[in-house]
Amino acid sequence: MFLGIDVGTGGTRAVLVNRDGHVIASCSSEHAPIHSERIGWAEQDPADWWRAARTAIGDVLKQADLPSSKIESIGLTGQMHGCVMLDSNGEVLRPALIWCDQRTQPECDWLEAKIGRARLIELTSNPALPNFTLTKLLWVRDHQPEIFSRIAHVLCPKDYVRYELTGELAIDMQEASGTLLLDVANRRWSTEVAEAAGIPMAWLPRLFEGPEVCARINDAGVAATGLAAGTPVVAGAGDQGAGAVGMGIVSSGSVSATIGTSGVVFASTDRPALDPQGRLHTFCHAAPGLWHVMGVTNGAGLSLRWFRDTFAPGTDYDTLVGEASSIPAGSEGLLWAPYLFGERTPHLDPLARAAFVGLTASHTRAHCVRAVLEGVAFSLKDTFTLFAELGIPVTRIRLGGGGARSPLWQQIQADIYGQPVELLAAEEGGAYGAALLAGVGVKAWPTVEAACAATIQVAGEVAPRSAKEMASAYESFRRLYPALKQVSEPRS
Repeated sequence: MFLGIDVGTGGTRAVLVNRDGHVIASCSSEHAPIHSERIGWAEQDPADWWRAARTAIGDVLKQADLPSSKIESIGLTGQMHGCVMLDSNGEVLRPALIWCDQRTQPECDWLEAKIGRARLIELTSNPALPNFTLTKLLWVRDHQPEIFSRIAHVLCPKDYVRYELTGELAIDMQEASGTLLLDVANRRWSTEVAEAAGIPMAWLPRLFEGPEVCARINDAGVAATGLAAGTPVVAGAGDQGAGAVGMGIVSSGSVSATIGTSGVVFASTDRPALDPQGRLHTFCHAAPGLWHVMGVTNGAGLSLRWFRDTFAPGTDYDTLVGEASSIPAGSEGLLWAPYLFGERTPHLDPLARAAFVGLTASHTRAHCVRAVLEGVAFSLKDTFTLFAELGIPVTRIRLGGGGARSPLWQQIQADIYGQPVELLAAEEGGAYGAALLAGVGVKAWPTVEAACAATIQVAGEVAPRSAKEMASAYESFRRLYPALKQVSEPRS
């Protein structure tokens, strides 16, 4: 039995998976809402992640009605890029700046001026972006020097939960790729970037491959969760890496399109595939010896949640999506630009702004909901457009996250991507992938690829029905960002 723990943005989830790959139990605990003191800021309290993890672990053990000694190993995953700062006693110094925080553009500009944009991409396979962990550290250096001076350790969200469970400071290659401190091509910390940025190497945790055992549950972890002392814990992966493992995206040509709070198009590669302009992220894969490229939409599922909370509070998602299913493809000319937290792929613009465009008196709430669903898929289509430009093969697309659970969103994605999309028999997300990595760590399967082959099944396929109409609408969507930028950029 393997335990996967996913420290997400909205909550923490725990799943128990057996050696046949079947989910035995699954429980979640919500996090407190994101704290956003100013536009573009996003913070969470690491203590709240740990509270939610304890709750989810305890609940999943009760649901399974199994002694914790039956758990052979544990894997962790979670939201990437968050910056958890600890002092020399292991105490959290301030709330974590999380992945969607956009305040650090000045620090990005400073870092690229210091190192050079081309050299930074050469060293880390990525440009400086506000989402990445390093730029968050630099913001604390510039704005809260008294806190910066007390930093002894830097962790990402799921690695903080592992620290609480085991007392070990560790990180996996895939997660570390999103810090902007990793030499992605060579799978090691970049001393050149760290030194240029003024980050002591002693702050950085030890690096491990995703399925490698890096820690064991200690006495404090036992007391907090009821897990068995000494249970092996593997390094795991960030949410996208673990999610890709859980969907079997471990060979060239296989691609996933996952819609969670953010949206990600993820392609496995057997070498680091660089976009010279840095519009795609190039990271180490959770599977040793592989890499991946991915494009990210910051406000994917977040767009639908924002719309519901703002314009239809108390209405469930099924009701809203049911209304939208009566609206024809293309939302009768209504478009949604999903840039609620700036945008990564392909625009790399933290100041990008969201908008409904094309509203008329004839449009209804249902039109708006469908436009949101389409706008998110259009933004993910931007990544497929880049894949084609860079020669990255796409032979099959598997859907994950909320976009895989809604029949309407499934169809919208097939229509917009212009090819069939596959649905999995059990799309359990990152927690499932983390559990598979845990199984590989104790030799239940010899490799990550073998674990995926043994456990993941395709349940069905959705073919495009309105590809021509959506191709035309996509061309209109591509004109939104340049037009909105002219409106929102500061006037001199």
